[in-house]
Amino acid sequence: MNVSRAYEIILEKVETWLMDIIRLLPNILLSALVLVIGIYLSAGLKKMGVKLVRRFSNHVSLNNLFGSILYIFGIGITIFSVLSILNLDKAVTSILAGAGILGLALAFAFQDVAANFICGIFISLRRPIRVGDIVKVKDYMGKVEDINLRDSVLRTFQGQMVIIPNKDVLQNPIENFSLLGKRRIDLNIGVSYGEDLEQVREITLKALKDVPNLSKEDAITLFYTEFGGSSINFIVRIWINSVEQPAYMESCSEAIISIKKTYDQHKIVIPFPIQTLDFGIKGGVPLNQVMTNP
Repeated sequence: MNVSRAYEIILEKVETWLMDIIRLLPNILLSALVLVIGIYLSAGLKKMGVKLVRRFSNHVSLNNLFGSILYIFGIGITIFSVLSILNLDKAVTSILAGAGILGLALAFAFQDVAANFICGIFISLRRPIRVGDIVKVKDYMGKVEDINLRDSVLRTFQGQMVIIPNKDVLQNPIENFSLLGKRRIDLNIGVSYGEDLEQVREITLKALKDVPNLSKEDAITLFYTEFGGSSINFIVRIWINSVEQPAYMESCSEAIISIKKTYDQHKIVIPFPIQTLDFGIKGGVPLNQVMTNP
């Protein structure tokens, strides 16, 4: 092959490429225009989505995530439109097939992460717990410090930070002590069998009138519950108008002190556990009678 023939072949190739470029020039210009408009519209769609979701959620991460999803969705449509304009339909099909396979593989590999992520979205929308709430989740009780899209951070009353996956938060019972804005103290007490129960009730209720943080809307209640082994037992229920643990502990402590002081003043006995030894077959026979009557 001589030099002139090689030159002719190269020239023919260059002419063919130039003709193809000229033929595709309108499509290239149109695809460039669609790309610019698509990017602009996707950015606008993201801003509109963030403004819309802010009406339902105060979670900044969730709002930004929703806006990013809309932006990626808009960019994806734009890219597929550009490839279709350039007659690259086979490339579009290959990309869709690859995306499907990749998505399936990622779904199996990160199913726990995805579950926590989706649960985080539900928590942000439904808001069963909020930052600052006093809650009990599984075996942990404390104040909610942060709620992320993957986990929730709880500070226990002992000061430890506990990170709980959102799946465990949403799939387990949640005790939220902050929803009512008040908490109840339950005191289990017992008095001896020789006490006047009506007097005990009256004295106990009066003793609790000055408990700190006492709720004025809810009455103090006392209910006798059972005949115990050495005492008649009852429960006292007190509502306080604070959900914070220091206030709860202070009110509980002051209630116990007040009850003990009042009982001492009125000589009401809170008995120790007592065991009675009975030496008779039918009962009621003391030891000295058994010794004198063999």
